[in-house]
Amino acid sequence: MLKLNRITTFLACLILAASFMGCASTSKRESTGQYIDNSVITSKVKTAIFNEPTLKSMQIEVESYKGEVQLSGFVDSAQSVKKAGEVARSVEGVVSVKNDLIVK
Repeated sequence: MLKLNRITTFLACLILAASFMGCASTSKRESTGQYIDNSVITSKVKTAIFNEPTLKSMQIEVESYKGEVQLSGFVDSAQSVKKAGEVARSVEGVVSVKNDLIVK
């Protein structure tokens, strides 16, 4: 009986340790907290772009990973490319902006 309890306890510890390791971030994956943080950053950047009257927000895609925001899509002028980058940089939590917008 004692041996069974030890085995059960050992297996429970292994499962618990594995579950914590599954939430850890790596260079290619985000932790759960980082994923939520980046979702918030993405939403804030999209909102800021939407609220900017000179930008057509439906043509600009926003993604973020570990605080780095990537803008992609199409805009009407080089001025809009610059403005979208400025708006994204002004959002709290943004570490850097990769501006891949294309003038059509």
